[in-house]
Amino acid sequence: MVAFFFFSYLTTSFSSYSSTLHTLIHYIFRNLQPNQLTMAKAAAAKASPVKKVKKGGKNKDPNAPKRAMSAFFFWMQENRERIKKPGMGVADVAKAAGVEWGKLTDKSKWEKKAADDKKRYETDIANYKKNH
Repeated sequence: MVAFFFFSYLTTSFSSYSSTLHTLIHYIFRNLQPNQLTMAKAAAAKASPVKKVKKGGKNKDPNAPKRAMSAFFFWMQENRERIKKPGMGVADVAKAAGVEWGKLTDKSKWEKKAADDKKRYETDIANYKKNH
């Protein structure tokens, strides 16, 4: 019976240390009688798992400038409608676009746009940081 309560305590208190817990439980419970083992398993099933608390991220300022787009995203803006077929999801369109983007040889047009957008972002973020 002591093993029953000990097992319940371990499963609720140390769930984040699963490998250590598993090893400890193995050594403690390898000599249990079958009825004691079923009681311990039932206690583990009833025990509520420890919930992880999500850490709050930084709050984004809605006035902060938008990040610079990559060359791929500029290319995607121009070619999305051509690539999209009826019934394709967003992920399917992105996969097809990635394959097509990888086969492109001359990306200079979109890389220039990306470089210009990066300069725009750098000046905007510098002004933003200076004023905030």
